[in-house]
Amino acid sequence: MGMEMRTRSRTSRAADARAARAAREAAAAAHAPYSGFRVGAVLEDREGRLHAGCNLESASIGLSLCAERAALGIALSRGIHRFRRLFIYTPTARPTRPCGACRDMLLRVAGDLPIVLLCDALPARRTSLGRLLPAAPQRTGVRG
Repeated sequence: MGMEMRTRSRTSRAADARAARAAREAAAAAHAPYSGFRVGAVLEDREGRLHAGCNLESASIGLSLCAERAALGIALSRGIHRFRRLFIYTPTARPTRPCGACRDMLLRVAGDLPIVLLCDALPARRTSLGRLLPAAPQRTGVRG
């Protein structure tokens, strides 16, 4: 059992590193001409596939799209409806949590996901949608 635990831990670290790299790459692709605040998000599905999204700003804030919802839309367009985790990267000194709209959308579609918050200066911070949005509505209207 010790060997199995070490192998799983090594595999988990490799998966974490791969998802973190994908989130950083997504942030680099962000379109943030107004705020300069780039965000990359990666949803890891139940099979370990990664679905990355970046933020897309508009001069009209209401028309902007957050990286988390972009990643969710990409995954859903691929027919993926079940997820393991969400990774969010911002090139900041402290991790950045998802906005309220993203928390609500993700919780309703994906359920209470574990979240890994990444930044440039601190170690990864782990939380969950349920902790970030307590007493939230349950997952609704989702296939899969």
